[in-house]
Amino acid sequence: MNSLKSTTATWHNWSGVEKAQPRAIVQPTSEAELIQIIDRAGASAERVKAVGAGHSFMSAAVTDGTLVNLDKMGGLIRVDKDAMTARLRAGTRLRDIPALLRPHGVALANQGDVDPQSVAGAISTGTHGTGMGFTGFAGMVRAFRIVTPDGQAIECSPDAPGLAGRLFHLARISLGAYGVITEVELDVVDTFVLHAVEAAEPVGPVVANFPQRATAVDHFEFYWFPTTGVAHTKTNTRLPGDTPTQPSARWKAVLEDEVLNNGVYYGLNTLAHYAPALTRPMAKLCAATLAQREYSNVAHDVFVSSRRVRFNEMEYAVPLADAPEVIKDVMHAMNTCGERVLFPIEVRGTAGDDVPLSTAKGRESCYIAVHRFHKDDHRALFRHIEPILKTAGGRPHWGKIHTLTHEDLLERHEDLAAACELRAEVDPAGMFRNSMVDRVFGLA
Repeated sequence: MNSLKSTTATWHNWSGVEKAQPRAIVQPTSEAELIQIIDRAGASAERVKAVGAGHSFMSAAVTDGTLVNLDKMGGLIRVDKDAMTARLRAGTRLRDIPALLRPHGVALANQGDVDPQSVAGAISTGTHGTGMGFTGFAGMVRAFRIVTPDGQAIECSPDAPGLAGRLFHLARISLGAYGVITEVELDVVDTFVLHAVEAAEPVGPVVANFPQRATAVDHFEFYWFPTTGVAHTKTNTRLPGDTPTQPSARWKAVLEDEVLNNGVYYGLNTLAHYAPALTRPMAKLCAATLAQREYSNVAHDVFVSSRRVRFNEMEYAVPLADAPEVIKDVMHAMNTCGERVLFPIEVRGTAGDDVPLSTAKGRESCYIAVHRFHKDDHRALFRHIEPILKTAGGRPHWGKIHTLTHEDLLERHEDLAAACELRAEVDPAGMFRNSMVDRVFGLA
């Protein structure tokens, strides 16, 4: 099929909470083809949005115009071992990056716990992993290339003059508001191994000591099922890349990660959806049966877990020092709000960074993520939890569900006003607007 041939279909994101009826869905294979698409849209005053995996829970890719899927614009361009950077095409999925980098002896410094996202999408929405010595993906960016609404391909870097330099500064976390990113250049590190310890612990001390636990090791996080007293902790220690690994036995990994954590867990959530009274005993069962194990493997295979049970998610970043009290308040609300929830909350921490619109700009951060099975009404639960996170000065993850207004976001992001001015300069006709852009940038 000609890569510029349009197809039409109902598009939906991974969880199914966002849907769209774009006029056309196209898959360019090159920057030149992408420029043709944007020029054509400009001539007809049509709106355009880019999409990778559709893993955002917000309406980042929703449009009634042209939806540009970047799956055919993936792959490694080059690795610079002297500068310790790697340049990738924007549609490259995170799951493919380890194999692309491994022959060069390098890897990404950090990774979240899922990996279907495109690298440009992960950067543009502020995706992050865990570890107090590490930033999110946007903090790793050293340069990127973007096609703006006027059909220009602009190379953006810290030292670039004029518009290119301002785009680098303000549009690393872009929310798709300035154009379509085609290439990204990221910091890399030497390949490394992770030694993982997963354990069940009393939740009270884990919460009370979370800042200390998070800063004492390379990577620390925990999960907690509502109404239970157990925290499932995950502690990962970085080791040199030539360290012999001791991965979990294949049969055991399949049993724990696929059969139990996906197949059986999906069945339990479905049962709880139709019989809510069973939620509490099933939460206790899940907390009691989560794998407790110790193993080591190449970093990507430890960071990433299989997540096939679909859910909707809200996640906020709060100051690390405030984490124990905020987590306690969230847990109390989840236990007493009347909503029966079988999905755990996830708690992680990251370093501060200097990236405009980053949830971690200027502060060490604790991320509190609340999940709801995709068949359940997430709004009812999130209405109870979001005010706690908002009052705590929380900043919502750009790819996760939140209800904050432009005015709320201005209070949390000192660079948002400047980003609004740049967006208006780059896209005066609103080619890349949609409901999410309008809410964030105050255009609604």
